[in-house]
Amino acid sequence: MLGLDISSSSVKLVELSQSKEGRYVLERCAIETLERGWIADGSIENFDEVAAAVRRVLKKSGAKAKNVALALPPSTVITKKIVLPSGLTDTELELQVEAEASQYIPFPLEEVSLDFCELGADPNSAGDINVLIAASRKEKVQDLQGLAESAGLKPVIVDVESYAARLAARRLIDDLPNRGQGLIVALFEMGALTTSMQVMRDEDVLYERDQAFGGAQLTQLIVRQYGFSIDEAENKKRSGELPEDFDGIVLKPFVDNTVQEIGRALQFFFTSTPHHRVDHIFLAGGSASLSGLTQAVTQQLSASCEVIDPFKGMEISTHVRANKISREAPSYLTACGLAMRRFLA
Repeated sequence: MLGLDISSSSVKLVELSQSKEGRYVLERCAIETLERGWIADGSIENFDEVAAAVRRVLKKSGAKAKNVALALPPSTVITKKIVLPSGLTDTELELQVEAEASQYIPFPLEEVSLDFCELGADPNSAGDINVLIAASRKEKVQDLQGLAESAGLKPVIVDVESYAARLAARRLIDDLPNRGQGLIVALFEMGALTTSMQVMRDEDVLYERDQAFGGAQLTQLIVRQYGFSIDEAENKKRSGELPEDFDGIVLKPFVDNTVQEIGRALQFFFTSTPHHRVDHIFLAGGSASLSGLTQAVTQQLSASCEVIDPFKGMEISTHVRANKISREAPSYLTACGLAMRRFLA
């Protein structure tokens, strides 16, 4: 099964397998950029152009698998944890979920795609279980399905982007001291227009927030400073082929502003929860690897910080160019989590 992450700026594809020893193997991966405005606020505005990009990324990767897992942005999905009596039959559980869901979903149930999963016994109520319900407008799910089918793929899972990212990040948290147990970890996914923060401790999500800043701001700074077109600026930013004065005039002010935005997001977490620290910060996304960023975050926010590599510890197949993937790896976090669903679904 392929993991296909369709964001506002690009389409990312990942295919994983497992070795006999149980290690993940990165079989295929590819990325294809999207023009600004093709996807806006979680809605596909230019379906044909995005569908063509999905076909290109599939061809570029060389993947032959047809099953695919996709994800919706959290803003388009309503999730709610509810408590139900244990011991219900499957039919009874479905009826109870639908009855409860109607209280939280502001649309008629026939207009939404609804799913749920049991989370286990409720620690605060003997004889009850926790159930997670998730719902999204059918049109959002159907748009994703249509994109996959236009490329000859069979959509078998529709996840939530933040859930897929956490699944992939869990492997890396396990590499922290004491396998990360008890540590408060903040994950920042730096997209083109929005940076998403998730703060986790063990299996719990303590806080989530989106900030309106991202890598597109750096592209605009490059355009204004050097007179490049947006496409030229984006390509040069990816390749690193920028003028000698770029680091001092453009990059450093952007890095400083990014650190301020990360610090502001953490302050919201501190003031909105009983927590007053984070133990570790992971950075993901296209701008995560910018020179000097992790050092500046560590120095100014007094928390250890690293760029997350979702392929760390994996075997890399001969189909993947290792030097290229090392630069782009932080952008593949969500796609990697989706591909991992093949082994966990």
